[in-house]
Amino acid sequence: MVLEEKILILDFGSQYTQLIARKIRELNVYCEIHPFNHIPEIDNSFKGVVLSGSPFSVRDENAPVPDLTQFKGKLPVLGVCYGAQYLAHEAGGEVQPSKHREYGRANLTSIDNNNELFKGIKLNTQVWMSHGDTIINMPETFNIIASTDDVKNGAFQISNEKTYGIQFHPEVYHTTEGQKLLENFVRDICGLTGTWTAASFAEATIQELKETIGNEKVVLGLSGGVDSSVAAVLLDKAIGNQLTCIFVNNGLLRKGEFEAVLESYKDMGLNVKGVDASDNFLDELEGVSEPEEKRKIIGRVFIEVFDEEAKAIKNVKWLAQGTIYPDVIESVSVKGPSATIKSHHNVGGLPAKMNLKIIEPLKLLFKDEVRRVGKTLGISQKLLGRHPFPGPGLAIRILGEITREKVRILQEVDSIYINHMKDEGLYDNVWQAGAILLPIQSVGVMGDERTYEQVVALRAVSSTDGMTADWVHLPYEFLSKVSNKIINNVKGVNRVVYDISSKPPATIEWE
Repeated sequence: MVLEEKILILDFGSQYTQLIARKIRELNVYCEIHPFNHIPEIDNSFKGVVLSGSPFSVRDENAPVPDLTQFKGKLPVLGVCYGAQYLAHEAGGEVQPSKHREYGRANLTSIDNNNELFKGIKLNTQVWMSHGDTIINMPETFNIIASTDDVKNGAFQISNEKTYGIQFHPEVYHTTEGQKLLENFVRDICGLTGTWTAASFAEATIQELKETIGNEKVVLGLSGGVDSSVAAVLLDKAIGNQLTCIFVNNGLLRKGEFEAVLESYKDMGLNVKGVDASDNFLDELEGVSEPEEKRKIIGRVFIEVFDEEAKAIKNVKWLAQGTIYPDVIESVSVKGPSATIKSHHNVGGLPAKMNLKIIEPLKLLFKDEVRRVGKTLGISQKLLGRHPFPGPGLAIRILGEITREKVRILQEVDSIYINHMKDEGLYDNVWQAGAILLPIQSVGVMGDERTYEQVVALRAVSSTDGMTADWVHLPYEFLSKVSNKIINNVKGVNRVVYDISSKPPATIEWE
């Protein structure tokens, strides 16, 4: 997609880098993240640059060292935390370990309100510090524009340049006027008008898809989730019946989901073929307990089923995928492709096998932006508000070996949990929820008899994109009702527990 104006964010490995991008995009300004050591060619579309924070110190032997010659002094630059310290260090300033680690809330006790970066920001406003180093001595051409009681050199501007540095994080919630500071930078200093909206993205993407695909045919693997559904509707509006969608039932979906999702797609006018391959998957998974092996089997069988169905469609040239921006960022991270924690469940391997070209209409968007685009396309809130569901489905929520009986038990438990959450008005306040069948049995008493049956764990988390998550404090009364209903109605379960682990250190799923 050709964009007339955008902000470049250089990533030095900070946990907050994606949050900077999200906050800038909330201002209807497009921005993109690139590793500090893979800076793109700076053309006229780039109107400013943000240097992110980093877990490194500028004094480290292996500290990130970017080449800023393409844009420093030519475009506005905002250095955040490490970015600010690097600018000072590179210009001959002194950066040293803080006497006391500066982490947490602070207040700006001195502000130069005549400076464009701090226009409209109140004295004593709260900011969030997160660094072990501080700038002790500024280079001569650096002018202090904000301070806290403990950090004299809290923010600066270089003389005769639109180059700024701040030692706090404007992108986090705890910096109360951080969004105003970012707005000052991208709107007033960089001069961006803010035309990046869900509607403008949808309109431009549909036109681009028409031009790219022409009269050729496209096949898309639907999952029933938000990303693939929004990608399908964009493609449908661009090329109509040239698109064929394939929805595969792997036998590990939620109770009744295969039929329900097919029905919802029918209402949307999409050309969808449903394929019930439950037995293929469950037969292959028999006797397998190791999580990574489960994922690989599911991925392989999916490719086999999808390939067979796609070949029945003549002259397909394109494979569409619901790839979103965090997937793209992860593949070109500061340290290269991230270490494999778990195999991706999607359609990896299909393009080479089928000799197809790839089209990814959502690869510029974060998850919340995908939902906003879906809303502009008229997709129902019921679908857009669906919780994320893992590609391997219940396979990674059944710890240990998978059997048809275990799938039945977990589908029943999950159905009670999710439906009761909807009935109580809690579903839309939770980012993702699900039940996990544990590979242990516990003793219980039902009637006058002792039982020795399965344990299930319930999980509910709040998040924005799944990269970090916190457990949701569901009401005790709700948990009590759900627990009783599960134990009384699902044969084979006699104990229910609630997972109160956050990510990190735990992950959202258990496998």
